[in-house]
Amino acid sequence: MINLLGIFLLLSSSSALFHSLDPYSVAEHFAFYELYPDTPEGKKALDHAWKLLSGKESTVTLQNLPKFDVQAIISMVTRQPFETPIPLKEEELEAINNLASKLSNRQLKGAHTWEKEEILALPSEEIDLARGLLLYQLEDHEAIRQYEANLDLIALQILARLSTTPTPEEKIQAINRFIFEEMQFRFPPHSLYAQDIDLYTFIPSVLDSRQGVCLGVSILYLALAQRLDLPLEIITPPGHIYVRYRNEDTLINIETTARGIHLPNEIYLGINTRKLEQRQLKEVIGCAFVNEASVYISKADFAKAAALYDKARPFLPNDPLLDLLQGFIYVFTGKISEGKKFLKNVQHYTFDYSVSAETMPDDYLSGRTDAEGIKAIFLPVNETRISILEKQAQLQKILKKYPKFRAGLLQLATTWLQLGRLLEAQEMLEKYHHLDKEDSTVEYYLSVIALHRFDYNRAWQHLKNVETLVQKREHNPKALTELRHELRCLSPDTDLIVKQSAFFIAE
Repeated sequence: MINLLGIFLLLSSSSALFHSLDPYSVAEHFAFYELYPDTPEGKKALDHAWKLLSGKESTVTLQNLPKFDVQAIISMVTRQPFETPIPLKEEELEAINNLASKLSNRQLKGAHTWEKEEILALPSEEIDLARGLLLYQLEDHEAIRQYEANLDLIALQILARLSTTPTPEEKIQAINRFIFEEMQFRFPPHSLYAQDIDLYTFIPSVLDSRQGVCLGVSILYLALAQRLDLPLEIITPPGHIYVRYRNEDTLINIETTARGIHLPNEIYLGINTRKLEQRQLKEVIGCAFVNEASVYISKADFAKAAALYDKARPFLPNDPLLDLLQGFIYVFTGKISEGKKFLKNVQHYTFDYSVSAETMPDDYLSGRTDAEGIKAIFLPVNETRISILEKQAQLQKILKKYPKFRAGLLQLATTWLQLGRLLEAQEMLEKYHHLDKEDSTVEYYLSVIALHRFDYNRAWQHLKNVETLVQKREHNPKALTELRHELRCLSPDTDLIVKQSAFFIAE
């Protein structure tokens, strides 16, 4: 009686559980089949999951496909990030490829080439981003097929939740829900990505760990968007990247470090960032190499960083930021004449997205600093006080020898601000101001510090300086509007009062 009762309860509970499954979740139906493979409900769950992957109008079933190990595919769908991926055999890879043949990336020339030279020769609109990156990151064709199958399965599961004619907005919502809620992709802790940013940039490690920095998750998002016929733009504020959808009436920023939420454009703009730079798909491959190079720079392995910049160059042939980075890395590795050629390209150069000119190439070429001074600027800082103090000591040493090194002064001031030492920060910024009054960031910091130290006249002076600088570049940052409002509440603009008085006297 006990055994019969147990069997009855098992069958009844499996039936109830089957009917509670999300009808559009492939993973739930596969997981149910793994729990109850020999029950009628378990077999129904398997058939339904395959139907979801095949498409709502498809007649494909498990019965009319060639024999393969469906359990291997189930394991890829239901795998948790702490579990080691099980490689798929040729039969499983072919089965997934057949299911994914309807995905939009199959129409791209880049999805059908296995040669790096062909990828490089393609126009950006024909690039399959995942294939291009994986070819350069892995080179092993079998490993590439494994990760492309993973991407295909993710795209097919998202597609299963969409109507037959979904809008772009619905596709974005579906991607966000799946990768950030169901699969729980996350931004890694700073202590991890600061040391191994390449692990959280490359598609294989992002897929395996379900953790990624802005570039890593944006690449994943773009690879899925290409499979789902979702046209996205790639936007790169300084030190960051995100994707966005735009048509005549709609603009949706997709912040991949915050679960895909929309943030207004002004969030990404700053005192020295006046516009948002848009990149092409081919450039993203180059950006991945630049990101990886930053790891080796932080470890002072400049030879490897130089090799990665060389890889990035064909994808970013006329990129001024790469000129700056590659120029200094060549200097660090002893290729001084080659490095100076790149640096002369950006001497006195103002990036299109910036308000103020970049100063480091000019200071180096003019003898206001040396290679060690530039290395100090590249020295990474984490959130610890010890790290800040170490960088501060290095900068102070450099500035004793080169007191007119502007980037050194600004970064030293920044370390003082990080330590809450406003007076010392102000001292460094004033030294910068006397050397160069054209840096909008310096003028802004000086105004804010003066405001906090109740030196309202000086705060007004520097505020007007920075307002003049940004207006020359047709920029009106929100931070300046807020600073002016706060300053007016505490102290009137004496110049304005004088002008108004003169006007009334004249009247």
